[in-house]
Amino acid sequence: MSLTWTPDLDTGIAVIDDQHRRLVDYVNQLETVHSKGDLPTVGHVLDDLVDYTLSHFAFEETLLEESGYAYLKAHKRVHQLFTRRVEEYRERFKRGEDVNAEIHRLLSSWLLNHIKHDDADYVATVSPQIKDTLDEQKNAGWLARTLGRFF
Repeated sequence: MSLTWTPDLDTGIAVIDDQHRRLVDYVNQLETVHSKGDLPTVGHVLDDLVDYTLSHFAFEETLLEESGYAYLKAHKRVHQLFTRRVEEYRERFKRGEDVNAEIHRLLSSWLLNHIKHDDADYVATVSPQIKDTLDEQKNAGWLARTLGRFF
């Protein structure tokens, strides 16, 4: 079943919300190509999803660090554990296993839960940092450099 973006997933931080929407799009794309039986494309989408997820995590962690988020270490650990699980699925797929149903369940539940809870927890800390950065540097400072580096 495809994921649908709902307002309760919005953090109110446009750049983060855009990245989260893109992750949801990747999950839905993975389901679509799998339903067509196009295994080579499934592999490409899975690789793209993992690469984009790693970029998003790096961006988010940098943002949290710059903002002085008190629970950065725990947030990073959640990202690391998730990345390890997804990498295991990707390796199983490369060995010829059909992991689509499992990975779709994982991505669907984990991603939505992570956005609604873990990411929602940092909004109060990060929002002022983003506003200040945008106001003071007119997209020429830390945020623009970080965006350019990852996206």
